[in-house]
Amino acid sequence: MTQLTLLGTGLMGAPMARNLIRAGHDLRVWNRSPEKARAIEGAQACDDPAEAVAGSGIVISMLSDGPASAEVESAAGAGFADGAIWVEMASIRPAEARAAGERFATRGMGYVDAPVSGGTKGAEGGTLAIMAGGEADAFGRVAPVLEAMGRPVHVGPVGTGQLAKLANQAIVACTIAAVAEATLLLEEGGADPAAVRDALRGGFADSTILQQHGARMTARDFAPGGPARLQIKDLENVLDAAGALDLPAVRAVTDRFRTLRDEMDGGELDHSALYLELRRRNEEN
Repeated sequence: MTQLTLLGTGLMGAPMARNLIRAGHDLRVWNRSPEKARAIEGAQACDDPAEAVAGSGIVISMLSDGPASAEVESAAGAGFADGAIWVEMASIRPAEARAAGERFATRGMGYVDAPVSGGTKGAEGGTLAIMAGGEADAFGRVAPVLEAMGRPVHVGPVGTGQLAKLANQAIVACTIAAVAEATLLLEEGGADPAAVRDALRGGFADSTILQQHGARMTARDFAPGGPARLQIKDLENVLDAAGALDLPAVRAVTDRFRTLRDEMDGGELDHSALYLELRRRNEEN
C-alpha cells in the first residue's frame, strides 16, 4: 500500500478517490466542504491541508483551478513529506503549472501536471485519459498510482500536460457545437436522432461526444457532468495559451458558451447544454 493524499473530493475527485482505495492505497482526503471528504468510505478525512499531506509521498490535487490549488498548497505549509510529488490533476493554465513546478523544486519536491478527460463517467469507471507533463523520473513514480484512475501518458515537460488538456478541450467544445447543430437538424427535419447516432457508429463522424452528449441533447438531460462554467474556463485558457495564434472556431464557441452562462443562466448546466443556446439562436431568427 502507498500512502497518498487527494485534495478535492467533488464531482471528479470523489470517484477518483474511490478507485484509489479499491486499488489498495492508503488514502487521506481533504475538501473545503468537510462532509464531501467524510463521504469517502475507506479514506481518512482530514481537517486541513497540512494534516492531509503529512507523510504522503504523492499528493494529488483535484481542485477547481490554479489559484485554488496554489492556495491549498500554501495552506499545507511545511507539512509535505521529504521528496513528495505533487500531481496536479485539475485543469489549470500551463504557465501556472510551470510556476508551481518551480516552487516545488525549490523545496526538493517533484511535480507532475496530469489533467484528465473523460468526465464523471470516466472518473467512476477508472478510464480517464490522463495527460502528464513533468520529468520522466517523476512520471515513472506516479504512473502506477495514476493507472488506478485511467490511462496515463507522458507528453513532455512540466506544463505540457495542461497544454494537452487545452487541446482536448478545444476539440471537445467544437465537437459539442457540431453535435448540437446535427441534432437540431435531425429533429427539425423529422429524423430520429437516436437512430441516426446508431447508424453512425464506427464511421468517421462517430465519437463519445456524439453518443453520450447527443443522447443528452435529445433527452434534454443537462444535469452537470462537466459544467459549462468549467468549459468556459478551459476555453479561455486555450485562447490565453494561443497568444498571437488565431483560433477562430475556439473563439466563436467560447462566445456561445458565455452566452449560455451569462444570458441563459446555464453556467452550472452540463456543457452539452450548448444545444439550448443553439435552439434559442434559431428561435430568435
